[in-house]
Amino acid sequence: MNLTSENTLAQPVGTTLDRYIMRAQAEFAYATGELSQLLRDLALAGKIVHRDVNRAGLTGIIGSMGQQNVQGEQQQRLDVEANIRFIRALRNGGEACAILSEEEDDIIQTGNMKGRYVVAIDPLDGSSNIDVNVSIGTIFSIYRRVSAVGGPATRADFLQGGRAQIAAGYILYGTSTMLVYTTGHGVVGFTYENSLGEFFLSHPNITIPATGPVFSCNEGNWFDYPEYVRAFLTRCKQQRMSGRYVGSLVADYHRNLFTGGIYLYPPTAKNPAGKLRVLYENFPLALLIEQAGGRAETGQGPMLDLEPTDFHQRSPLFVGSPELMTSLLAESAASV
Repeated sequence: MNLTSENTLAQPVGTTLDRYIMRAQAEFAYATGELSQLLRDLALAGKIVHRDVNRAGLTGIIGSMGQQNVQGEQQQRLDVEANIRFIRALRNGGEACAILSEEEDDIIQTGNMKGRYVVAIDPLDGSSNIDVNVSIGTIFSIYRRVSAVGGPATRADFLQGGRAQIAAGYILYGTSTMLVYTTGHGVVGFTYENSLGEFFLSHPNITIPATGPVFSCNEGNWFDYPEYVRAFLTRCKQQRMSGRYVGSLVADYHRNLFTGGIYLYPPTAKNPAGKLRVLYENFPLALLIEQAGGRAETGQGPMLDLEPTDFHQRSPLFVGSPELMTSLLAESAASV
Protein backbone atom coordinates (compact mmCIF):
# COMPACT_ATOMS: atom_id res chain seq x y z
CA MET A 1 0.00 0.00 0.00
CA ASN A 2 1.42 3.37 -0.94
CA LEU A 3 1.52 6.30 1.50
CA THR A 4 -1.14 8.32 -0.32
CA SER A 5 -3.62 5.45 -0.17
CA GLU A 6 -2.84 4.83 3.51
CA ASN A 7 -3.44 8.48 4.39
CA THR A 8 -6.78 8.37 2.61
CA LEU A 9 -7.84 5.37 4.68
CA ALA A 10 -6.69 6.76 8.02
CA GLN A 11 -7.64 10.41 8.19
CA PRO A 12 -7.12 12.13 11.57
CA VAL A 13 -10.24 12.17 13.71
CA GLY A 14 -9.36 15.46 15.41
CA THR A 15 -8.53 16.74 18.86
CA THR A 16 -10.40 15.19 21.77
CA LEU A 17 -11.70 17.25 24.68
CA ASP A 18 -9.21 15.64 27.06
CA ARG A 19 -6.26 16.41 24.82
CA TYR A 20 -7.43 19.98 24.25
CA ILE A 21 -7.84 20.57 27.98
CA MET A 22 -4.34 19.27 28.67
CA ARG A 23 -2.84 21.56 26.02
CA ALA A 24 -4.86 24.59 27.14
CA GLN A 25 -4.31 24.10 30.86
CA ALA A 26 -1.63 26.79 30.96
CA GLU A 27 -4.38 29.35 30.21
CA PHE A 28 -6.18 28.60 33.46
CA ALA A 29 -5.63 30.96 36.34
CA TYR A 30 -4.97 27.97 38.60
CA ALA A 31 -3.24 25.41 36.38
CA THR A 32 -3.19 22.54 38.86
CA GLY A 33 -5.43 20.17 36.89
CA GLU A 34 -8.45 20.66 39.16
CA LEU A 35 -10.44 22.81 36.74
CA SER A 36 -9.48 20.46 33.93
CA GLN A 37 -10.96 17.57 35.90
CA LEU A 38 -14.15 19.52 36.56
CA LEU A 39 -14.65 20.07 32.83
CA ARG A 40 -14.09 16.36 32.22
CA ASP A 41 -16.65 15.50 34.90
CA LEU A 42 -19.23 17.79 33.28
CA ALA A 43 -18.48 16.28 29.87
CA LEU A 44 -18.88 12.75 31.27
CA ALA A 45 -22.29 13.55 32.73
CA GLY A 46 -23.19 15.21 29.43
CA LYS A 47 -22.40 11.98 27.57
CA ILE A 48 -24.68 10.02 29.89
CA VAL A 49 -27.52 12.55 29.57
CA HIS A 50 -27.00 12.48 25.78
CA ARG A 51 -27.59 8.73 25.90
CA ASP A 52 -30.62 9.09 28.18
CA VAL A 53 -32.16 11.82 26.02
CA ASN A 54 -31.69 9.80 22.84
CA ARG A 55 -33.40 6.70 24.22
CA ALA A 56 -35.91 8.44 26.47
CA GLY A 57 -38.92 7.43 24.39
CA LEU A 58 -37.94 3.77 24.64
CA THR A 59 -37.13 3.62 28.34
CA GLY A 60 -40.16 5.28 29.87
CA ILE A 61 -38.45 8.41 31.21
CA ILE A 62 -40.45 10.89 29.12
CA GLY A 63 -43.22 12.79 30.88
CA SER A 64 -43.93 14.66 34.07
CA MET A 65 -43.04 13.47 37.55
CA GLY A 66 -46.33 14.93 38.80
CA GLN A 67 -44.56 17.28 41.19
CA GLN A 68 -43.00 20.74 41.15
CA ASN A 69 -39.39 21.76 41.66
CA VAL A 70 -38.22 24.65 43.83
CA GLN A 71 -39.06 27.03 40.96
CA GLY A 72 -42.73 26.05 41.03
CA GLU A 73 -42.33 24.33 37.64
CA GLN A 74 -43.49 20.85 36.73
CA GLN A 75 -40.58 18.45 37.02
CA GLN A 76 -40.04 16.19 34.05
CA ARG A 77 -38.59 12.71 34.51
CA LEU A 78 -35.52 13.70 32.53
CA ASP A 79 -35.06 16.77 34.76
CA VAL A 80 -34.64 14.45 37.71
CA GLU A 81 -32.48 12.02 35.74
CA ALA A 82 -30.11 14.77 34.54
CA ASN A 83 -29.90 16.29 38.01
CA ILE A 84 -28.80 12.94 39.45
CA ARG A 85 -26.26 12.38 36.67
CA PHE A 86 -24.49 15.72 37.07
CA ILE A 87 -24.48 15.65 40.87
CA ARG A 88 -23.06 12.14 40.84
CA ALA A 89 -20.35 12.97 38.28
CA LEU A 90 -19.25 16.11 40.15
CA ARG A 91 -19.31 14.35 43.52
CA ASN A 92 -17.27 11.39 42.23
CA GLY A 93 -14.81 13.66 40.40
CA GLY A 94 -13.69 15.10 43.72
CA GLU A 95 -12.99 18.69 42.64
CA ALA A 96 -16.39 20.31 43.29
CA CYS A 97 -16.94 21.19 46.94
CA ALA A 98 -20.61 21.98 46.35
CA ILE A 99 -23.28 22.30 43.68
CA LEU A 100 -26.23 24.63 43.21
CA SER A 101 -28.88 23.10 40.95
CA GLU A 102 -32.09 24.47 39.52
CA GLU A 103 -33.78 21.33 40.81
CA GLU A 104 -32.71 21.73 44.45
CA ASP A 105 -33.65 24.37 47.02
CA ASP A 106 -30.31 24.70 48.79
CA ILE A 107 -26.60 24.04 48.35
CA ILE A 108 -25.68 20.41 47.68
CA GLN A 109 -22.57 19.62 49.70
CA THR A 110 -20.61 16.92 47.85
CA GLY A 111 -18.44 15.87 50.78
CA ASN A 112 -15.34 17.00 48.86
CA MET A 113 -14.43 19.67 51.40
CA LYS A 114 -10.91 19.99 50.02
CA GLY A 115 -12.35 20.85 46.62
CA ARG A 116 -11.57 24.40 45.52
CA TYR A 117 -14.54 24.92 43.21
CA VAL A 118 -18.32 25.21 43.27
CA VAL A 119 -20.63 24.61 40.32
CA ALA A 120 -24.01 26.23 39.58
CA ILE A 121 -26.00 24.23 37.04
CA ASP A 122 -29.29 23.93 35.21
CA PRO A 123 -29.12 20.19 34.52
CA LEU A 124 -31.74 20.17 31.77
CA ASP A 125 -32.88 23.49 30.35
CA GLY A 126 -35.96 23.48 28.14
CA SER A 127 -37.49 20.40 29.73
CA SER A 128 -41.01 21.45 28.69
CA ASN A 129 -39.89 20.52 25.16
CA ILE A 130 -38.78 16.99 26.07
CA ASP A 131 -42.04 15.29 25.12
CA VAL A 132 -42.05 16.85 21.64
CA ASN A 133 -38.43 16.02 20.78
CA VAL A 134 -37.12 19.60 20.63
CA SER A 135 -33.48 20.42 21.42
CA ILE A 136 -32.70 20.87 25.11
CA GLY A 137 -29.50 21.56 27.03
CA THR A 138 -27.42 21.86 30.19
CA ILE A 139 -26.01 25.19 31.40
CA PHE A 140 -23.19 25.43 33.94
CA SER A 141 -21.04 27.95 35.76
CA ILE A 142 -17.86 27.38 37.77
CA TYR A 143 -16.45 29.53 40.60
CA ARG A 144 -13.33 29.23 42.70
CA ARG A 145 -14.65 29.08 46.25
CA VAL A 146 -14.03 31.96 48.67
CA SER A 147 -14.80 29.98 51.83
CA ALA A 148 -12.05 28.13 53.67
CA VAL A 149 -10.87 24.93 52.02
CA GLY A 150 -11.51 21.99 54.30
CA GLY A 151 -14.95 23.14 55.38
CA PRO A 152 -18.37 23.16 53.71
CA ALA A 153 -19.24 25.62 50.95
CA THR A 154 -21.21 28.72 51.91
CA ARG A 155 -23.68 31.13 50.32
CA ALA A 156 -20.82 33.51 49.59
CA ASP A 157 -19.23 30.94 47.26
CA PHE A 158 -22.22 31.12 44.93
CA LEU A 159 -23.06 34.82 45.30
CA GLN A 160 -19.72 36.20 44.11
CA GLY A 161 -21.19 37.78 40.98
CA GLY A 162 -20.94 36.97 37.29
CA ARG A 163 -17.50 38.43 36.74
CA ALA A 164 -16.05 36.03 39.30
CA GLN A 165 -16.86 33.02 37.10
CA ILE A 166 -13.72 31.20 35.98
CA ALA A 167 -15.52 28.99 33.45
CA ALA A 168 -19.00 28.63 32.02
CA GLY A 169 -20.72 26.87 29.19
CA TYR A 170 -23.52 24.66 27.97
CA ILE A 171 -24.20 21.28 26.41
CA LEU A 172 -26.77 21.18 23.60
CA TYR A 173 -28.60 17.91 22.96
CA GLY A 174 -29.85 18.33 19.40
CA THR A 175 -29.20 16.90 15.94
CA SER A 176 -25.70 16.56 17.32
CA THR A 177 -24.60 17.00 20.92
CA MET A 178 -22.24 19.93 21.46
CA LEU A 179 -20.25 21.18 24.45
CA VAL A 180 -19.49 24.90 24.23
CA TYR A 181 -17.49 26.60 26.99
CA THR A 182 -15.13 29.38 27.96
CA THR A 183 -12.44 29.69 30.62
CA GLY A 184 -12.06 33.40 29.93
CA HIS A 185 -9.85 32.92 26.86
CA GLY A 186 -12.39 32.84 24.04
CA VAL A 187 -15.06 30.27 23.28
CA VAL A 188 -14.55 26.74 21.98
CA GLY A 189 -17.01 24.08 20.83
CA PHE A 190 -16.80 20.30 20.83
CA THR A 191 -19.09 17.88 19.01
CA TYR A 192 -19.84 14.43 20.40
CA GLU A 193 -18.88 11.47 18.20
CA ASN A 194 -21.18 8.62 19.16
CA SER A 195 -19.19 5.70 17.82
CA LEU A 196 -16.03 6.72 19.68
CA GLY A 197 -17.72 8.10 22.77
CA GLU A 198 -15.63 11.28 22.64
CA PHE A 199 -16.11 15.04 22.29
CA PHE A 200 -13.94 16.35 19.45
CA LEU A 201 -12.93 19.96 18.87
CA SER A 202 -15.16 21.20 16.05
CA HIS A 203 -15.23 24.98 16.61
CA PRO A 204 -11.87 26.26 17.92
CA ASN A 205 -12.69 29.97 18.06
CA ILE A 206 -16.37 30.84 18.21
CA THR A 207 -17.27 34.50 17.67
CA ILE A 208 -20.77 35.85 17.24
CA PRO A 209 -21.40 37.92 14.07
CA ALA A 210 -21.66 41.67 14.68
CA THR A 211 -25.30 41.56 13.62
CA GLY A 212 -27.69 38.93 12.40
CA PRO A 213 -31.04 38.14 10.76
CA VAL A 214 -32.86 36.68 13.78
CA PHE A 215 -34.73 37.91 16.85
CA SER A 216 -35.86 35.36 19.43
CA CYS A 217 -38.62 36.01 21.94
CA ASN A 218 -42.04 34.76 23.00
CA GLU A 219 -44.29 37.11 21.04
CA GLY A 220 -47.26 35.74 22.95
CA ASN A 221 -46.12 38.13 25.70
CA TRP A 222 -46.07 41.11 23.30
CA PHE A 223 -48.62 43.24 25.15
CA ASP A 224 -46.76 42.74 28.43
CA TYR A 225 -43.40 43.84 27.06
CA PRO A 226 -41.98 47.28 27.92
CA GLU A 227 -42.62 49.88 25.24
CA TYR A 228 -38.96 50.12 24.19
CA VAL A 229 -38.86 46.36 23.58
CA ARG A 230 -41.95 46.54 21.36
CA ALA A 231 -40.43 49.47 19.48
CA PHE A 232 -37.21 47.54 18.90
CA LEU A 233 -39.05 44.43 17.73
CA THR A 234 -41.24 46.49 15.41
CA ARG A 235 -38.11 47.82 13.75
CA CYS A 236 -36.72 44.29 13.47
CA LYS A 237 -39.88 43.28 11.62
CA GLN A 238 -39.74 46.36 9.38
CA GLN A 239 -36.22 45.30 8.44
CA ARG A 240 -37.62 41.85 7.59
CA MET A 241 -35.65 40.04 10.26
CA SER A 242 -36.84 36.53 11.02
CA GLY A 243 -38.56 35.62 14.27
CA ARG A 244 -37.18 32.32 15.54
CA TYR A 245 -38.16 31.02 18.98
CA VAL A 246 -37.88 27.40 20.08
CA GLY A 247 -38.69 28.01 23.73
CA SER A 248 -35.54 26.19 24.82
CA LEU A 249 -33.01 28.78 25.98
CA VAL A 250 -29.90 26.80 24.98
CA ALA A 251 -31.27 26.06 21.51
CA ASP A 252 -32.25 29.68 20.80
CA TYR A 253 -28.99 30.99 22.23
CA HIS A 254 -26.88 28.48 20.29
CA ARG A 255 -28.48 29.37 16.96
CA ASN A 256 -27.97 33.09 17.48
CA LEU A 257 -24.38 32.58 18.64
CA PHE A 258 -23.53 30.98 15.32
CA THR A 259 -25.75 32.90 12.90
CA GLY A 260 -25.95 36.27 14.65
CA GLY A 261 -29.09 37.56 16.31
CA ILE A 262 -30.62 38.63 19.59
CA TYR A 263 -32.51 36.77 22.31
CA LEU A 264 -34.94 38.68 24.51
CA TYR A 265 -36.72 37.66 27.71
CA PRO A 266 -38.00 40.99 29.07
CA PRO A 267 -39.93 41.56 32.29
CA THR A 268 -43.67 40.90 31.94
CA ALA A 269 -46.76 41.38 34.08
CA LYS A 270 -46.53 37.72 35.11
CA ASN A 271 -42.76 37.88 35.76
CA PRO A 272 -41.93 41.54 36.53
CA ALA A 273 -38.46 40.59 37.80
CA GLY A 274 -37.82 38.43 34.74
CA LYS A 275 -38.14 34.68 34.42
CA LEU A 276 -34.66 33.28 33.75
CA ARG A 277 -32.41 32.39 36.68
CA VAL A 278 -29.32 34.51 37.26
CA LEU A 279 -26.76 32.08 38.67
CA TYR A 280 -27.13 29.07 36.40
CA GLU A 281 -28.70 30.53 33.25
CA ASN A 282 -28.00 34.23 32.77
CA PHE A 283 -24.51 34.53 34.26
CA PRO A 284 -22.92 31.62 32.37
CA LEU A 285 -24.49 32.59 29.05
CA ALA A 286 -23.48 36.23 29.59
CA LEU A 287 -19.84 35.33 30.24
CA LEU A 288 -19.79 33.10 27.20
CA ILE A 289 -21.37 35.70 24.88
CA GLU A 290 -18.94 38.41 26.03
CA GLN A 291 -16.03 36.07 25.33
CA ALA A 292 -17.52 35.50 21.87
CA GLY A 293 -17.71 39.24 21.16
CA GLY A 294 -21.37 39.81 22.01
CA ARG A 295 -23.25 41.52 24.82
CA ALA A 296 -25.67 40.55 27.58
CA GLU A 297 -27.85 43.00 29.50
CA THR A 298 -30.59 43.04 32.11
CA GLY A 299 -32.24 46.18 30.74
CA GLN A 300 -30.69 48.10 33.63
CA GLY A 301 -27.03 47.38 32.88
CA PRO A 302 -24.61 44.60 31.92
CA MET A 303 -25.78 41.20 33.10
CA LEU A 304 -22.39 40.36 34.60
CA ASP A 305 -22.55 43.50 36.78
CA LEU A 306 -25.76 42.41 38.48
CA GLU A 307 -25.22 41.71 42.19
CA PRO A 308 -26.86 38.40 43.09
CA THR A 309 -28.68 38.15 46.41
CA ASP A 310 -30.45 34.80 46.19
CA PHE A 311 -29.66 31.32 44.87
CA HIS A 312 -32.69 31.19 42.57
CA GLN A 313 -32.88 34.89 41.75
CA ARG A 314 -34.41 35.81 38.40
CA SER A 315 -33.76 38.66 36.00
CA PRO A 316 -34.61 39.80 32.48
CA LEU A 317 -32.13 38.77 29.78
CA PHE A 318 -31.18 40.44 26.51
CA VAL A 319 -28.26 38.75 24.79
CA GLY A 320 -26.77 38.63 21.32
CA SER A 321 -24.87 40.35 18.55
CA PRO A 322 -23.26 43.66 19.58
CA GLU A 323 -24.91 45.86 16.92
CA LEU A 324 -28.39 44.54 17.69
CA MET A 325 -27.79 44.97 21.40
CA THR A 326 -26.65 48.57 20.82
CA SER A 327 -29.85 49.22 18.86
CA LEU A 328 -32.00 47.76 21.65
CA LEU A 329 -30.26 49.86 24.29
CA ALA A 330 -30.71 52.98 22.16
CA GLU A 331 -34.47 52.34 22.16
CA SER A 332 -34.33 51.90 25.93
CA ALA A 333 -32.46 55.18 26.41
CA ALA A 334 -34.89 57.04 24.13
CA SER A 335 -37.86 55.81 26.16
CA VAL A 336 -36.60 57.26 29.45
